[in-house]
Amino acid sequence: MASNREFDIVLLGPTGYTGKLCAEHIVKSLTTNLKWALAGRSLQKVEGVAKELKALNPDRSEPEILAVQLTAEELGPLAQKTKLIINCIGPYHLYSTPVVEACAKNGTHYVDATGETPWVKSIIEKYHETAKSNGAILIPSVGVESAPADILTWSVVKRVREDLSTHTKEVTCAIEEMKTSGASGGTLNTILTIFDSLSFSDLIKWANPFDLAAGPPPKNLPSEPILAKLSGVRSVRDLGTLTTSPSGLADITIVHRSSTLMPEFYGPQFFFRQFIHVRNAFIGVLFHIGFLIGLGLLIIPPVRTLLRRYIYAPGNGPRMEDSVNDLVEYRAIATADQNVPAPKRVFGKLKYHGTMYVFTGLLLAEAAMVILENEEKVKKVSRSGIVTPATLGQEFVDRLDKVGCQIETKVFEY
Repeated sequence: MASNREFDIVLLGPTGYTGKLCAEHIVKSLTTNLKWALAGRSLQKVEGVAKELKALNPDRSEPEILAVQLTAEELGPLAQKTKLIINCIGPYHLYSTPVVEACAKNGTHYVDATGETPWVKSIIEKYHETAKSNGAILIPSVGVESAPADILTWSVVKRVREDLSTHTKEVTCAIEEMKTSGASGGTLNTILTIFDSLSFSDLIKWANPFDLAAGPPPKNLPSEPILAKLSGVRSVRDLGTLTTSPSGLADITIVHRSSTLMPEFYGPQFFFRQFIHVRNAFIGVLFHIGFLIGLGLLIIPPVRTLLRRYIYAPGNGPRMEDSVNDLVEYRAIATADQNVPAPKRVFGKLKYHGTMYVFTGLLLAEAAMVILENEEKVKKVSRSGIVTPATLGQEFVDRLDKVGCQIETKVFEY
């Protein structure tokens, strides 16, 4: 990619709830010699955000302010100006396809925070090969969906390789704890607009764990008992009682894209599952049934209309003072691909204390810096195109550790 571009990073959509938090992280935490810009559809609103950012760190060089409409005519020149675009404009399936197209065609790197699996599938089909041929690294889903699960899985697989000298057969991941002050208006609006265009059959397709895979799934996929499928509940050693994870719809497909983009790292038999931890089986069954009922209700248009009356407007969300106790912890068990009765296992944990939207903002900014500072390595590992957070590897883990997201792994001795 051309090294003489005007900007290192352009943050697209800084006036939204997540976009503003991402901009704040850039101002507070990234290198001060960064050449960056804020871009949005309303110049006046973007200028307002820039003034707020100036107050956070008066010593930092101020970003350029750019007005851009989401059209090919304006996004093409924007992509040509910058090495990387952080895209915070959602719902992504409504607004962001032209952004991906501009980056793919102009060899511009890209990250976003989508959890919209059907949209990710569509941009892979349309732009993966174009981006790959132009040396662009495009990584969707670098937010709470699906970077934590993806990079934690990569970390336990790495530990299996280094300590046990073998591939990984399976990773079971569980959200051990998640305390959150609520979803932003943008997130809630995205969920509702996805269901505006999804049928029940589309939902069934969305549940395919290999929907985004870059290659065929393993030949011998593990099967689950009928009772576990019906109740949503299973017990996993060292993880406890688990049930259906709503975020698993996005996370599982991203992790399997990682494993099929890097089969030499994960191994030919790799399979990933994700759940949430619950206190007992009764709660697990209730949660599973409630989740399925919720999905069914969202398909009904009058239900979505009613919900829109009570949610935050896009651009708004929980107050920071209400988020002081927010935290998230993921745990994972990796089973080595060993042909023995009791294969070795690796335990992993990812923990972050803070609001999920601040977390998403820092994930986006830190991922962007990994790409900029390790461009050739990421290209070699990912092979370019539309790839995943896991392709950022240890450099991403190290940067996250410095901003409060700790990832730990260990080999079980039993």
